[in-house]
Amino acid sequence: MKKLSVLLIVGVMLFSLAACAKQVENPVIRLSTTTSVNDSGLMAYLQPEFEKDTGYKLEITSAGTGAAIEKGRTGDADVLLVHAKASEEEFIGEGYGEVRVPFMYNYFVIVGPEADPAGVKGSTTAAEAFQKIADAQATFVSRGDDSGTHKAELKIWSSIGIDPTGQPWYVSVGDSMGKTLTVGDEMGGYVFTDKATYLAHDNSLSLLLEETEDMKNTYSLIAISPQRYPDNNTEGAQAFIEWMTSEKASKLIESYGVEQYGEQLFFVIPVE
Repeated sequence: MKKLSVLLIVGVMLFSLAACAKQVENPVIRLSTTTSVNDSGLMAYLQPEFEKDTGYKLEITSAGTGAAIEKGRTGDADVLLVHAKASEEEFIGEGYGEVRVPFMYNYFVIVGPEADPAGVKGSTTAAEAFQKIADAQATFVSRGDDSGTHKAELKIWSSIGIDPTGQPWYVSVGDSMGKTLTVGDEMGGYVFTDKATYLAHDNSLSLLLEETEDMKNTYSLIAISPQRYPDNNTEGAQAFIEWMTSEKASKLIESYGVEQYGEQLFFVIPVE
């Protein structure tokens, strides 16, 4: 009986120590991220595991990358998860962040009506597909919201020397990826989207082009600099970055989509 009591006491002590290990001084981390990560379901998939492992609680807001980064500028976020390299480097150059940590990627895709009036299917690059759409003056529906996806789309138009703004066949939605897919579906137009959100969204558009080198989409993590906002949860931001680049998170990211869609949707970049 005495031996049993001692074991019980030791067990309680170990449980208490484990609980204490997960108690953090400032438990709330404000994550500002892009809609493609949130709308695809990836963050909802990862969040419970992160919170269970670390004792932190994530408060997630999602918007286009331009708006997501702006929350970092105003001090309304502790950490960013975004996908627009030039904007991220500008943000760091202004002193709002110290390190950009690329950690995963996926692919943009081009979807559109099954009939494919512009003949996009069979193109070798997104640039070639965009040229065909412009030549055919086929309806193209853009996010038009300064998001990472919108910036990537504009970069492709620029690479072929075309400014589609104001063209009668070019429709700018100025909203989320989900809304853009809905409008594209209703109008029978082409849409440039990330694959994960396309698969998670209910629409009748067909997948016409994917996994070309000019549609690779890299995501990065950036902790907001304590030099700018000393009251921010810097420790929490760093804990989030460390967990997201951990072996456990990498395996979770790589497995996301396999069961539901039959394929891997996000790919991990090894962090040195």
